[in-house]
Amino acid sequence: MKKQKMSSPNDVTQLVKLCQQGEKEGFSQLVDSYSSRLYGYFYRLTGNRDDSNELLSELFLKIVEKIGTCRPETFNAWLFKMASNLFMDYIRAKKRHEKMLDQMAKEVQTEIQPLPAGDHMTDKLTRQLQRLDAETAEIIVMRYYSGLSFEELAKIRKEPLGTCLSKVHRGLKRLRQLMENSDD
Repeated sequence: MKKQKMSSPNDVTQLVKLCQQGEKEGFSQLVDSYSSRLYGYFYRLTGNRDDSNELLSELFLKIVEKIGTCRPETFNAWLFKMASNLFMDYIRAKKRHEKMLDQMAKEVQTEIQPLPAGDHMTDKLTRQLQRLDAETAEIIVMRYYSGLSFEELAKIRKEPLGTCLSKVHRGLKRLRQLMENSDD
């Protein structure tokens, strides 16, 4: 079958039937015919190229997996319903991720408060900070003693915000254990 733009519902129906028979050429034409339209759909919803490309890739994988469940004559509706469901899953995952990051940031912010200089606890804290690995000690000092925001830390360290939050959280947990278990 020669590559062409889908010009009629009959062309789409034939193409879907080829895909259902496992014809690689059919899938290739399906990708060629729908990728720009679907990318545009996802891009308008997300406003982000990387997310749009990822959603598009996931959608084409789902099409390959589920093409057998599609009635060829209703392919367009089936396709965009699947795209819509995939986008809604993306939104739910994004909200869960943001909620987790917010919760971690709140926990981290309440876990440590700087102590006044010259205090016995300050000396103890300094000694215990030195017992942490260099990266963990640095990120805690940068956050709490240099007053950098988590966003600034992430940018300086060239890491995702969630990674910085996790590292600070784990570092504070370890520091707390060291403080509680020290003989000072």
